[in-house]
This record gives sequence, structure tokens and C-alpha cells, in this order.
Amino acid sequence: MKRNPSMRIPLRRNAYGVTLIELMIALVLGLLVIGAAIGIFVSNKQVFRTAENLSRVQENARVGYELMARELRQAGGNPCSRNSRIVNVLNPNTIWGTDWGNGVRGYTGAQAFGGAAFGTAGGARVAGTDAIELRSGEAGAATVVDHLPTSAQFKVSTANHGLQDGDIVMVCDFVQASIFQITGAQSGINVTVTHNSGTGTPGNCSKGLGWADPPVCTTLGTPYAYGPNSVIARLRATAWYIGVSKSDAQRRSLYQVQLTNSGGVPSRQPQEIAEGVHDMKLQYLMPEATDYVDADNPAITDWNLVSAVRVVLTMQSNENVDVDGTPLTRDVAHVVTLRNRNL
Repeated sequence: MKRNPSMRIPLRRNAYGVTLIELMIALVLGLLVIGAAIGIFVSNKQVFRTAENLSRVQENARVGYELMARELRQAGGNPCSRNSRIVNVLNPNTIWGTDWGNGVRGYTGAQAFGGAAFGTAGGARVAGTDAIELRSGEAGAATVVDHLPTSAQFKVSTANHGLQDGDIVMVCDFVQASIFQITGAQSGINVTVTHNSGTGTPGNCSKGLGWADPPVCTTLGTPYAYGPNSVIARLRATAWYIGVSKSDAQRRSLYQVQLTNSGGVPSRQPQEIAEGVHDMKLQYLMPEATDYVDADNPAITDWNLVSAVRVVLTMQSNENVDVDGTPLTRDVAHVVTLRNRNL
């Protein structure tokens, strides 16, 4: 059958198509919705990263400060009296030398100290950052029963005194205190503690434990007999500094160096306490002073007179989350009073 050209197939009125303009508008609206969703996601992710890094910064600052402040408060203390004169008869010219009589000793960023050398390896001290050494008598002391200065021997009240050969200790009464290295001590075996010269590392320059300034480094030195109820305690000696992180050479951490006894020989072992500590600024308060001063200030004439330390830790986040694309940086400042200097 031949089709008539004039005949047309009727279209349903509700059968509409999508024009190109409508399709483009729909695509644009879809892209706007997707872009908004992505923007919210990215913004939330950035907020989360910033909050997480800020929390880590605050946590590291709290841990570092609390541990450091605890030792600062105890610096210069001994089990007997806060006003005791302290003599140090360890051999001089070593990192354990005679200046270890002070409870606190600070160093500016340009001053070297025995705790750690300047360098770029993991654990090395970062140049330009302050450092500090702290010393005090530990708890758990042994009570003296008898002291024989000529034979350089202490008798203590129990064999379970906890002291070992090579320990650096402090003995004190209410007149003075002495820092020296012991030999022949065997906790749990005998009650004798020896402080003779000529043995051990670094060893004692004298067996005389009497106070003198400077210490008299001869065999007998300045004799002094500690009476019954005097106390012998290990010397707690630490140093705090900013060092290169052991896990990332581009970052810095707060380190503690602690005096330990390694096979009868004292050693200083660095420990990474808190990461992300980029800098440390330390200033000191002298009696009747109106402000804190740096460690190299001429106003510090005697470290035994320092009564408080101002600590400023500069913290940095692990990631570049600040608005300018750099690590988040915060300064945490605290003032710590040395309890043994303010009683």
C-alpha cells in the first residue's frame, strides 16, 4: 500500500525530550552540588588535621614540661638540709667535675655543655637552643652508722642499701654535704661503703670530704667525719636540651640526659622525651632581682642563688596545617620555683 505523504503520525502531548540547554543546566547544578560536598569534606578534613595536630602539640608540651618541672622544683635538694654547703671531690676536668656542686646550671644557645655536643645527627644538640643541668639527692637513702675518714669507709644501717660499686652519691648532715664516687658497695651483701681516692672512673681526687672552696684535691684533702644518722643517697643528675629527632632529621625533640651506672662506670644516656619541641628558652631569677635573665648574664654570680626558672617551649606540629602552609607553632611559657631555695 502506498503511503500518502500528507499523512502524519500524531505525537502524544506528554512525550517531551531534553534539550541541550536543559542538559547543560543539569550538569552545572550537579557539579555545583558535588563541588560543595567536596569542599565540605576537604574543610572538615583540614579542621580535623588541625585539631589533631594541636592536640599533639599540647600533649607533647604537657609531657615535656611536667617531667622537666618536676626536676627543676627538686634541684639543689638533699635529704638533710637545704642550706648545707656542698663539696664535690670527684676528679676535675671531666664532665663529672667539681662544678657539680651546684643544683642548677644553665647554658645559652651558644654555650657548649657536657650533656650533648652540637651536631646534626639524631640526639645531637641543636645550636642556638638553651640547655640546663640539674642535680639533687635521690629518695631512698641509706642511714650512716659510723664513718672512718682515715680509712675512707662508711658503715650503714642495712646491707640492703641499694648502692652499687661506681655510683656517684651525696652524703649529708645538717652542716654540709659531699659528692663523691663509691667503691666496694654491694647492696644485699655488706654494710660498708668506701670513698677512697685513686680508684674508679672518674674517681675521687681526695678521700677527705670536708668542705673547702675550691676542694682540696690531695690524698687526705680536707678531713671531715660524718656522724651517725647522716644520710647517703644517689646523686640524681640530669640535663635537658633540644636535640635532633632520632626519627626525622628535619624535626627537633626535647631530650633528657640522665646519670646512670653502667658496669661500675657512670654514663649519661640521652632519652627523647617529647617530639615537636622546636626551641627552648631558659631564664633565671636571682635574689632581689626585678626580672629574669639569660644564663650568660653577669647578674648570675652564683648558681646556688637562683630561685626560679622561666621555661618557654616552642612547639611545632608534625604536619603543615597552619593557614600559610607551615607547621602549627605555639609557645608554652611556665615559671618554676626551686623549692629548696625558697623554703
